[in-house]
Amino acid sequence: MYLYSIGTSVDKKSVLKALGVESGGVGIMAKKMELFYFYIKDLKTPAANILKQDALSIGADLAVPSGVILCEKPMYDCILIGSRKHMEILSKKELAQPFGLKTVAKELKKFMAIKSHSTQIMGIINANEDSFFKGSRFQKEDAITQIKKMIAQGADIVDIGAVSSRPNAEVVSVSVELERMKPICDAIASEKLYEHATFSVDSYTSSVVEYALKSGFTLINDITGASDEAIIKLAVKYDAKLCIMHMQGTPQTMQKDPCYEDVMVEVSTFFEERIAKCEALGMDRKNVILDVGIGFGKTLEHNITLIKNMAHFKLFGCKVLVGASRKSMIDKIISTPTDERLAGTLALHLKAVENGASIVRCHDVMEHTQALAVAEALQ
Repeated sequence: MYLYSIGTSVDKKSVLKALGVESGGVGIMAKKMELFYFYIKDLKTPAANILKQDALSIGADLAVPSGVILCEKPMYDCILIGSRKHMEILSKKELAQPFGLKTVAKELKKFMAIKSHSTQIMGIINANEDSFFKGSRFQKEDAITQIKKMIAQGADIVDIGAVSSRPNAEVVSVSVELERMKPICDAIASEKLYEHATFSVDSYTSSVVEYALKSGFTLINDITGASDEAIIKLAVKYDAKLCIMHMQGTPQTMQKDPCYEDVMVEVSTFFEERIAKCEALGMDRKNVILDVGIGFGKTLEHNITLIKNMAHFKLFGCKVLVGASRKSMIDKIISTPTDERLAGTLALHLKAVENGASIVRCHDVMEHTQALAVAEALQ
């Protein structure tokens, strides 16, 4: 007899089927093998005591501060721990309970209904001379050559921008941005490259965005997070997807002491508000992509928290994009120049995908194609 531990990332149903478990039992047991940990913020004290008992009664648990049982404060933060089966039971059971537990039940139900998306690779093309990684800078004919190379290497999406969004980047006029983008857009349209990959325009300037959409682009990558209604209206008009990114401040101010009371709550609230804005202007939620904005008004701690908890953002029913490619957070972990950050990038992106990201925005397409294929095989 020999006993060994099965990794938490294995495909539970596949393992059970390979074992020979009856088909009816596979789904039931798989739910018991999948553990969840939910951080509940500002839960009313009576609700915490009720949820604690309800969780214990079915074999789950609620981690609570020591003062909860004596009701020393009106509200507490808690962590709910249990399997998928436990969460499904509590999502029904708490609907009948008071003190805000009905809301907890509804949120649990949303999380249990989340579906996974296959992972897509988004290659980066910067049609400017001041982006932070010189290996991403391509203009005119060179840009088209690099685009074709990225597609051949496995890029599902190619993201093209003409204005740097690095910290303290120089502000560029609309005419200059359009002048940089036009030759690339024209070549994509004339060669019908949009038939081989999805093209994304990395801009929040309406005239540039519309020119790209007329050239066969079908995705808008907006670092201002749909702050301009004109961008949303263009997405609706051309039936394009819209990536909403969270950024605290502007590229010129974002890294000047970024501060959050709770980065998860604030980014989540931001997405909730912006999705509602998009839907009010006629956009279908399925066309919205969410980007937490790694490095855009965040400290190293904020970035790590967002990547560790990326699964949370799947709650909105949108694809989640991660873009940590060669960014300075790697340098803050281990001092490394920009052109030597590929290994750190792969580590961050693989963890983000494991935690729920479905689009990886990167400079190094071939290496990401290989890494993600190997990671998928391990699943």
